[in-house]
Amino acid sequence: MRTHTCGALRSAQIGERVVLCGWVDTVRDHGGVIFIDLRDRYGLTQVIFDPNDSREAWDLAQTTRGEYVIQVEGVVEARPESMANPKLATGEIEVRGDQIRILNKSRTPPFPLTDAEADKVSDDLRLTYRYLDLRRGAMQRNLTVRHRMTQTVRQYLDDAGFTEVETPILTKSTPEGARDYLVPSRVMPGAFYALPQAPQQYKQLLMMAGVDRYFQMARCFRDEDLRADRQPEFTQIDMELSFVTPADIYEVVDGLVAAVVAACGKGTVQLPIPRLTYDDAMNRFGSDKPDLRFGMELVELSDIFSDSGFKVFRQVLDQGGVVKAVNAKGLGGIPIRIMDEWTAVAKEWGLGGLAYIRAQEDGEWKSPIVKFFSDEERQQLRERLDIAPGDLVFFAADQRPVANEALGHLRLLAGRQAGVIPADALAFTWVTDFPLFMVTDEGRLTSMHHPFTAMHPEDLDLLETNPAAMRAQAYDIVLNGVELGGGSIRIHDPAIQARVFDALQLPKDEVEDRFGHLLNALSYGAPPHGGIALGFDRFVMMMAGEQSIRDVIAFPKTQKAMDLMMNAPATVDARQLRDVHIKLDDGRE
Repeated sequence: MRTHTCGALRSAQIGERVVLCGWVDTVRDHGGVIFIDLRDRYGLTQVIFDPNDSREAWDLAQTTRGEYVIQVEGVVEARPESMANPKLATGEIEVRGDQIRILNKSRTPPFPLTDAEADKVSDDLRLTYRYLDLRRGAMQRNLTVRHRMTQTVRQYLDDAGFTEVETPILTKSTPEGARDYLVPSRVMPGAFYALPQAPQQYKQLLMMAGVDRYFQMARCFRDEDLRADRQPEFTQIDMELSFVTPADIYEVVDGLVAAVVAACGKGTVQLPIPRLTYDDAMNRFGSDKPDLRFGMELVELSDIFSDSGFKVFRQVLDQGGVVKAVNAKGLGGIPIRIMDEWTAVAKEWGLGGLAYIRAQEDGEWKSPIVKFFSDEERQQLRERLDIAPGDLVFFAADQRPVANEALGHLRLLAGRQAGVIPADALAFTWVTDFPLFMVTDEGRLTSMHHPFTAMHPEDLDLLETNPAAMRAQAYDIVLNGVELGGGSIRIHDPAIQARVFDALQLPKDEVEDRFGHLLNALSYGAPPHGGIALGFDRFVMMMAGEQSIRDVIAFPKTQKAMDLMMNAPATVDARQLRDVHIKLDDGRE
């Protein structure tokens, strides 16, 4: 029905007769000549209708309205030099139309389909009419970015010797840390499938099957509270490799993200991507997802105050805590209201308050705590923190985890306030050597990642004596302070896997029910293996420059996990409930 798309014509086509199809973007009447901007996913072309060329076409062009679907035919002409549009790919030409056909009319859309206007519309309205929202240029670009990234991932991993394998969507409940979406079985009354939170066990079983290098653009499902970068169903780049060390995983993923960034026109990733241990990340940046686009690192000051006369710091140190600080360079003059907001943040993350120093332009320090410092302590602070006039230093005195995390959040606030975080920069890093276990408030062990994560071999002897001190062969890849993905080397020895289940105090019958098939498979010559999963929606969001993954998913859900366009979830009739042996509280079967 068309010879060209609406983004294809250039000056090289001047004089050619063409046929275009698309949506009417705008209609303008300039002194009796009708101008129609015709739009499709490829771009926009200006078409003019003059009654002197074809009165019939001109009459019909006058009846068109925004979002009408039309077909036009005419000759490509050069625009007058004064009317050329350098911001438009087709801005040097226009089509003089002499034929027009209305393929479909349109009602007035519920909101303007321009990027600037649609951004002012509520998310609920956009999601209710998502098929209209997707016509916008920004959304079309996001879908194109997603497509380009998908193709790049597949090509890169294919070239690296990976085999794409689809794993089941209907499976059984897995311990991935969130609630499962359950699907009742019709043929087995009272039994349920679970939609996969991740294909973790399947991909490990593929290694035992000898697949060696597996990947999948895996669909995953988690029934959890939503936020900007979370959806109930999402996509991850899932992979698993046999006979590898963490370094092998880093090398594969380094090349993958570099290929994707290049395909998106975002520059070159310097390889290898830098690596930080978990302890280093927490101590230097107060986060296991450090944003390395700017400095303002956390600085340890415990030795300076070990014999201090300032009782607040000294008491914390005597109780095994730490004193740390961040120099927010250049922020010494921020308003009191912002300091009050930051003090509230400090309290939210466990500190009793926020001690600070404002370094004034005359060199004096303004602070309620400076009077307790000795001259030697002041000098040591000045040198270690590089304090200059105009700086703001804030302190944390508490147990190390609390101090690190609180200062980590304040560091991000200070970086944004100072305007030192470059929006267009890409700072990747690996965070490695996570703790194998965490201790719950009840004093029980729980896996930091999942119970199949291998420990460092030299830490194995700690499993029964000091498991909280064990390090995992686990790793996250982080981009601009956002966790892009995570993985680990897996336990391939069934005896060690059983010991881990014992350390987690999992009942034998539960282990057999949930993991019996995996333990059985491990006993048949399982190779050493490891893998990773990258959050694809989040990666696309960052490459597209968006703030929410909803804007890079064609048909996302709301914050309440609802599809407003399809009105899902929805009730079903009684017969369907009877078929799957379910009876609701309201009495319906």
